[in-house]
Formats: sequence, structure tokens, C-alpha cells
Amino acid sequence: MSLKTLDDLFLHFLKDMYFAEKHLVKALPKMAKKASSPKLTEAFESHLEETKEHVSRLEQVFEIVGKPARAETCPAIKGIVEEGEEIMGEAEDPEALDAGLIAAAQAVEHYEISRYGTMVAWAERLGMKDAVKILNKTLDEEYSADKKLSALAESSVNKKAA
Repeated sequence: MSLKTLDDLFLHFLKDMYFAEKHLVKALPKMAKKASSPKLTEAFESHLEETKEHVSRLEQVFEIVGKPARAETCPAIKGIVEEGEEIMGEAEDPEALDAGLIAAAQAVEHYEISRYGTMVAWAERLGMKDAVKILNKTLDEEYSADKKLSALAESSVNKKAA
């Protein structure tokens, strides 16, 4: 893919995030199953439902730009998820595992916040008002998920892990 224009970059990021969200639909159930904290399990399960909606929203954005919904491998998300799987495989203490799961999940959220924020700015510049609305809704949910994870870590998980 040639990345000569802002349109090209936008489509590249769109495909990247489509891969990322679909990849997370597979990863979140594993994380929910491994979590020992019921609140953390609930947070992962809740975000799984949001993530499925994020996939649908990205498909709407593909329609807006007149392109087929196709994923492009996102090495960043693959690496972040692999790191989370490593934590799940190596952490022996359940509380430490929960703290590690939160850290891995927040790495994902921060990546998504970065990408969606950029896509919103580009969609605004490209005059894609409908895409801006759709992407902003997802961006807001990613910020909210990150805040929920921080609150959970600070209120109980990190204390128990220490």
C-alpha cells in the first residue's frame, strides 16, 4: 500500500485498527478467564462487548470511505497481546497476575487511544463528519475503559498484589 496522501494514511490506520479490534475480541475472553478478581473479569467481559461494537463501527467507517472492510496486520497489537499472554503464562500469584493483566490491558487501551485520536483528527481534516462521530464514540469508550482499569488497579488489585 502506498501512503502518499492523508486518505491513504487514514485507510491504513483503519485497517490496522480493524485488525486490532478483531484480535482483541479473541484475547479478552482469555484475559477474563485468567483474572482472579471478579471485578476484573467483569471489566474484561464488559469491554469485550464494547470491542465487538468497535468492530461494527469500523465496518461503518469502511462503508463511509467506500472501501471493503479488510484488516491489515498490526504488529503493535500483536506484540502487546503476546506480552499479556506471557504474563498469563508466567505469573504464579493470582493477585500479581491481575496487576499484570491490567497493565497489559492498559497498554492496549493507550495504543487504541492514540490511534483513534489520530483517526478522528484526520477524519475531521478530510471532511468525514459521519466518521468523526463514529470514531469519537469509540475513542470515548477507550478512555473510559482505561479509567476503569486504573480505578480497579488503584482501589484493590495493586494493594493485593503488593
